[in-house]
Amino acid sequence: MNEYELKLCDELQEWTQEVKKRSGIMNRLSKKAQTKINGMIPEKVHSVVTEGIKGMVKATLVGSQYTNFRKQPPASTLEERDELARKKIAAYQKAAVIEGAGTGAGGILLGLADFPLLLAIKMKALFELAAVYGYDTSEYSERLFILHVFKLAFSSDEARREAFEIIDNWDQRKEEIIEIDWKEFQQEYRDYLDLAKLLQLVPGIGAFVGAYANNNLLKHLGDTAMNAYRLRILKESPHAD
Repeated sequence: MNEYELKLCDELQEWTQEVKKRSGIMNRLSKKAQTKINGMIPEKVHSVVTEGIKGMVKATLVGSQYTNFRKQPPASTLEERDELARKKIAAYQKAAVIEGAGTGAGGILLGLADFPLLLAIKMKALFELAAVYGYDTSEYSERLFILHVFKLAFSSDEARREAFEIIDNWDQRKEEIIEIDWKEFQQEYRDYLDLAKLLQLVPGIGAFVGAYANNNLLKHLGDTAMNAYRLRILKESPHAD
């Protein structure tokens, strides 16, 4: 390992501890309340929402708009890829800010439209970051990896730790994973975004909240993806041991 990669090992160790750390009491209480509310919602409603998100995610995973993202030349160093990844993330943050401010200022109907639009931006960002780090997203296993990175970024404690365990042992676990639990996937994502998205619908502050929330969400997703791919690359390195 070179000096940069040794430094990354320390950063990844800190990140791993953060990922595994239990959430604060307010987050845990919020999750309990959301779980209780979800239990009161009829199963038919959950099924409709699940199928809706499943359709949106599957559409982005197989959509032709992502086929142009191909892995970068293998000669580039990890440090160079990190620098390019930061630039890509910053660009997607700007796109999310514009989208969030526009839909947030447009009232409830446009505020609700933010959900699929933001999801599309996030998925596009993940596909491009995968290409930056040298992975071919035309492969089904790489698309499953992307979904686990997404889940790692936007889930409660237990689901987050489960996603991390899969990512941390991807070479062994990828053969076991054929499909995603779509109901859990959409519920974890929806619960993670509930507060920010509700505030975005409030007249007068919707535009500010939408821009601020979307900027932070894209940054969080970008940081999570960078660390997930760094971890994977260093584990795959012939000098990993």
